[in-house]
Amino acid sequence: MIVVEPPASRYEIEDSNISTDEHLLERISALENRISRITERLERGLDLLLRHAQNSYFDRSLVKALIKLLSDDGLVQSDRLERLWSERCQQDAVDQEESVHRDQLRLRILTEFRGANRQSFEEFINEAFLAIEDDQLERGITVLQRAAEISSGNASLELFIGEHFFRKGKTRLAREHLATAYESSPNDVHIALLLGLTCADDGEVELAKELLNNATERGGSSFAAHYALGRLFVAEENWPKALREFKSALNSRPCPEAHYVLACLYYQLSRDTLATRHLRKAIEMDGDYSEAFYLLALIYSRKGQEKLAEEALRGAKSKALSVAGKPRRNRKTAVPSLNIAPLFRLSAVRPRRLVTGADKRMAQALREDALKAFILRNVDSR
Repeated sequence: MIVVEPPASRYEIEDSNISTDEHLLERISALENRISRITERLERGLDLLLRHAQNSYFDRSLVKALIKLLSDDGLVQSDRLERLWSERCQQDAVDQEESVHRDQLRLRILTEFRGANRQSFEEFINEAFLAIEDDQLERGITVLQRAAEISSGNASLELFIGEHFFRKGKTRLAREHLATAYESSPNDVHIALLLGLTCADDGEVELAKELLNNATERGGSSFAAHYALGRLFVAEENWPKALREFKSALNSRPCPEAHYVLACLYYQLSRDTLATRHLRKAIEMDGDYSEAFYLLALIYSRKGQEKLAEEALRGAKSKALSVAGKPRRNRKTAVPSLNIAPLFRLSAVRPRRLVTGADKRMAQALREDALKAFILRNVDSR
């Protein structure tokens, strides 16, 4: 039996009602007809996808041809263009990831709300994150601070604000919010690490050691934690423990800064051979590391090798030999400054900024590592 359907049924999506008492062959014929229509639609979809792929290929070929033509004429640097394009793609991926992370954070903050005026809190949070999306970070943080005033014990909100001020180097403000976050979430090793670093900068040595040791014991090693502990031991002139922590910092993150820290400690202990070895490793990893060149000049200057000292100073660019060649006496010690590693010169004079005040590059590396440390584990655990 042949089943005849009107042409309009070719474009119907919903299944037609087929009586269960119809003959089996009629039902099979109807199913075959419908399957053929679905197959036709799939073929059309695949054809469109193929055309889109071909168009993309031709467009890319055309762009490559134009780039080659402009490169041959000296108007475009193909290597630089490729690098810029790669960086742009990576930045777009990072921006997309940050946007997703902000959405998750906003929902987590709203979930942790504890208070009476939830409507106002939600309005503050939404307004703040819209401002942050529009690159108005300072305005967004200001609104978040107002939201924190009406939400007690919101660890995610306090941590986000504290991270912002920590990144900016505003230790006092960072510590206020991080302390509140730690009270609500004392088991969060990321909060413990950041709070420990701010306490170390404020000169509260014992509390800082407790928090930093807690972070490393429960969260694992991190460059920031071990470096900060090492700086605290340097301030106490406990060289064996400082050396242990700096070695742990290098194992956690093999970077030029970690080698430079060890070089400074070995220089302080007059072990110039080991100091030189780590400095050369730091310079090998980063040929523009001015502080490493400067310390190398100090080592040569202390040995009386002035020609090598001058050569190292030329690598330092912004440093001058007169600084290394004229030892000055510290206000609180009788040790000439030539015998004090540059990274440690402020530790005995300024109780504040003990960890981040002596070296801008080191402080930046410390903050970057601290903000990333344990963060993935904390997000997964939540």
